[in-house]
Amino acid sequence: MENQINDLRSAIALLQRHEGQYIETDHPVDPNAELAGVYRHIGAGGTVKRPTRTGPAMMFNSVKGYPHSRILVGMHASRERAALLLGCEPSELAKHVGQAVKKPVAPVVVPASQAPCQEQVFYADDPDFDLRKLLPAPTNTPIDAGPFFCLGLVLASDPEDSSLTDVTIHRLCVQERDELSMFLAAGRHIEVFRKKAEEAGKPLPLTINMGLDPAIYIGACFEAPTTPFGYNELGVAGALRQHPVELVQGVAVKEKAIARAEIIIEGELLPGVRVREDQHTNTGHAMPEFPGYCGEANPSLPVIKVKAVTMRNHAILQTLVGPGEEHTTLAGLPTEASILNAVEEAIPGFLQNIYAHTAGGGKFLGILQVKKRQPSDEGRQGQAALIALATYSELKNIILVDEDVDIFDSDDILWAMTTRMQGDVSITNIPGIRGHQLDPSQSPDYSTSIRGNGISCKTIFDCTVPWALKDRFERAPFMEVDPLPWAPELFADNTK
Repeated sequence: MENQINDLRSAIALLQRHEGQYIETDHPVDPNAELAGVYRHIGAGGTVKRPTRTGPAMMFNSVKGYPHSRILVGMHASRERAALLLGCEPSELAKHVGQAVKKPVAPVVVPASQAPCQEQVFYADDPDFDLRKLLPAPTNTPIDAGPFFCLGLVLASDPEDSSLTDVTIHRLCVQERDELSMFLAAGRHIEVFRKKAEEAGKPLPLTINMGLDPAIYIGACFEAPTTPFGYNELGVAGALRQHPVELVQGVAVKEKAIARAEIIIEGELLPGVRVREDQHTNTGHAMPEFPGYCGEANPSLPVIKVKAVTMRNHAILQTLVGPGEEHTTLAGLPTEASILNAVEEAIPGFLQNIYAHTAGGGKFLGILQVKKRQPSDEGRQGQAALIALATYSELKNIILVDEDVDIFDSDDILWAMTTRMQGDVSITNIPGIRGHQLDPSQSPDYSTSIRGNGISCKTIFDCTVPWALKDRFERAPFMEVDPLPWAPELFADNTK
């Protein structure tokens, strides 16, 4: 499949050649809640409150209050679009990304003359500098803590060993003319860097990279143990493109930035400085997160002091709708690839495919398609589920199905659950396991089995047919035909 992408603009150009994948509007939009409200009906999907739908990526060319800005949303908001952008079939995404993470291609540094991200430079020590006026950071809802950069890829290095670099997407709320708050989950590699710097009483330099080649965003969403401490996730994008990601030295901080990004914010995480996330709105909420609920505002977050903003001419601010299908793609593909690789290593040839279902935001719900080839394979489906839970601790529920079930069709999954599962023998509960902090149900007041916040009961639903009964569960054998002559308008290939 065609794939000549090296930045966001070349990715957009590819989508423009494929019907139904990309649209633009010149109708003015307010970045404060209105933009997300519009895209909810265009293509947000995911766990967004209904009505919503999966649809095209959308460029807003006229942003109220920002005459020189444009905003893109939904770039990754469908599995089909992700496959198109990565150059593979939708059903092969997990395998495709899984191969890339095993053979990373390290990034390279290029001179500033080869870095479009520095075509325009704005220094924060300029009296007229104001991040709030320079960039149209959106809010998703009217009760958000403030304007957020939702696709800010933070790049930072170990203060004790600059060869160790990490990239992660973080929740970044605009607080002042030159300040952002940053939410860092415990255990993330950049949080380790931050703690080291803070213990030494020093700021941690970083860059926030926005408007990127989709391969960079997807690769950055891998987590340990697949990408352990010291693994630079930019290498995944390099492998996917068979070309290294290009970096450039920042103009105001001692850190690298992604050279072909649309927008870069350069800054430092300040030691010992904290801020309440919703200090200006007092809503008590942060922003809508992938489970579909508005997260609580954090009372004490580290602060980034902005030193400079650089950007391309006519830059594109890229964003997403928090609970939308876009999160499923970004979080789900690394989840799928990690589990597929781990199970394949332990039980070769058994796990056929995996889908990190959109109902779980790409994190909570995994559909594992297995193939029992011999009597001794009975029971290996449970082993595969346990490997998945051990590999990706944020998984909550796993549904196991046979190879004749379409794991990307929720009706087919529910059919398997309805006709091939008996609740008294097919469900395994594993209580007292660490889960994801954004699951609102994992608290002691929800279940007596939960001993503390963040503890969850993991559940395995075995909807596979027992080997001894396989002959009784064969699906009706319809004739295989090519329907094109009867309905060409439905089956003609419109993507060429």
